[in-house]
Amino acid sequence: MKVNAGQIGAAIDRAGGGGGDIRLFLLHGPDEAGAMEYAERLHRALGQAERVDLDGAMLKAQPGRLADEAASLSLFGDRRYVRVTAMGEESAEAVQLLLDAPAAGNPVIAIATGARATGKLVKQAIAAPGAMVLACYQPEGNDAARLAAGIAREHGLRLIGETAATMFAAAGGDRAVLTREIEKLALYLDAAPDRPKDADDAALAAVGANFDEAEMAVAIATVIDGQPGRLGPELAALAGAGMEIPMLRALARRLIALAEMRGEVDDGVPPDRVVEQHRVFWKEKSSTIKALGRWNAPRIAAAIERVRRAERAVMAGGATAGAISAAHDVVSVARAAARH
Repeated sequence: MKVNAGQIGAAIDRAGGGGGDIRLFLLHGPDEAGAMEYAERLHRALGQAERVDLDGAMLKAQPGRLADEAASLSLFGDRRYVRVTAMGEESAEAVQLLLDAPAAGNPVIAIATGARATGKLVKQAIAAPGAMVLACYQPEGNDAARLAAGIAREHGLRLIGETAATMFAAAGGDRAVLTREIEKLALYLDAAPDRPKDADDAALAAVGANFDEAEMAVAIATVIDGQPGRLGPELAALAGAGMEIPMLRALARRLIALAEMRGEVDDGVPPDRVVEQHRVFWKEKSSTIKALGRWNAPRIAAAIERVRRAERAVMAGGATAGAISAAHDVVSVARAAARH
């Protein structure tokens, strides 16, 4: 069934308490960070639970494994759950086997940011009473500020004025990055839930938590437009600010959103109508329609994989090596777009 954020959040909490009969929580849409936060919420709700990690490639090779893991008992008698990442249309058979199984027992939460809203995977989950489906979109405006303020409250911070919106924008909409910055701010102010403190722009500046969002947006637009020759200054500035990972994650979200829209264009929906249906910001409508003509589905899929690889390289390597690796992969993605 298709649900909203409040419904799926409540169901996840019930699963943690042993209640509810939902076998599958399917999270699709471009906001991967938001989807991962729901997975973390399930982990917190279940407490000391064993987590079984699968991905779309595994399920393509072994479709029956998802149902098997959902029905299996923990070796040590603990509670367990299954988390699936990088799920796509290739997992439709595995999901159907899970939904048709006579018993499950362990909840499955699947992050399927590459799945199309009109594709088989999402449709079959929506039709199943034992599944909940949520489309995850990056919060905007007041919703984004409320999200930042809510995370801050959990760490004992009251964000004053425009600080909540500033922090969300600075993190590139990535909730993991946002949470780390809030944790850093709470540590600086010696804040905690039992001793809340006010945080304003001055405190933000004092811990270096303010980033140049404009530079990141320019770099991403330059990649999508296929202009590798103009990337040098933007990438150098982002590397100097330690912003490689937020930029790569924001670029991945942009490519995932394009993938979903491109799928609808391939199904025969006019690009201008697709852009309207996806609530693209009016200033970005023209460039998005242009990008839909430049990027086809295979090129987008290859670009997403390359950006993910770049992020892993940055996290595994040192500051200099990571920056060089990220720059190389980002320029390669822009070159691929330029070859159109």
